[in-house]
Amino acid sequence: MSELSLQGRTALVTGGARGLGAGMAQALAAAGAAVMIGDILEDTGRATAQAIAATGAQAAFAQLDVTDEAGWLAAVSATHSRFGGFDILINNAGVEETALVTEIDPLALRRMLDVNIVGTALGLKHAFRAMRPGGLAGRGGAVVNVASVAATIAFPAIAGYSATKSAVDRLTRVAAMEAGQLGHGVRVNCVYPGLVPTDMGMKLAADVVAAGLFPTPEAAVGAIVAQTPLGRLGTVADMADAVVFLCSDAARFITGAGLPVDGGMGM
Repeated sequence: MSELSLQGRTALVTGGARGLGAGMAQALAAAGAAVMIGDILEDTGRATAQAIAATGAQAAFAQLDVTDEAGWLAAVSATHSRFGGFDILINNAGVEETALVTEIDPLALRRMLDVNIVGTALGLKHAFRAMRPGGLAGRGGAVVNVASVAATIAFPAIAGYSATKSAVDRLTRVAAMEAGQLGHGVRVNCVYPGLVPTDMGMKLAADVVAAGLFPTPEAAVGAIVAQTPLGRLGTVADMADAVVFLCSDAARFITGAGLPVDGGMGM
């Protein structure tokens, strides 16, 4: 069996209904994992789970607002009950609100803090409790947090978002240290995706135009490509393949790491 195989493992993917999360869920399933889609978008999430199941993989949907602790308890329990395990958490759910520093809206900033930081922290909390010895699943596992190239570069109008994704990086490293020292048997890593032309990525391009920074969305995208040594935007598959690697036995001695998947933009 390939070291990239996830056969016999169970994953919960937050924000898995669409975009990067859906692509990650599909890639995990293709590698052999049973996948629970956790999202607030019920119709879209169920459709994504059904599409994965149609390939012959095991997949289901659980309603999950990552800012709600009761929601986490229910989603973890549903994952374990449905598939008989819980080995992988992909903390992907996130929001981005574009604003120049002079125009930051406290409500929008607090929403990013709540989803991107509190949501990630709660995911780590409940993954550790379930995966550690004596927990609901009790056989260790892997957590991959989705940060962003925004945590490693300076780009205008994303100060708040960059701050939250930098926090995801720090959460990752401290959690990895705790998991190791306390014997949880859980590896914790994060990825820094570059810009991908999902709905969220293209909204950012439109937003920086609205902020007066670029004349057109195409110009904004061109500026990002110009800063990327590999000369293109990322794809969903680029990000999903990196996540599969970090969850697999091929990454068995990797924890507390941040993996740039950005074409070299953040180097």
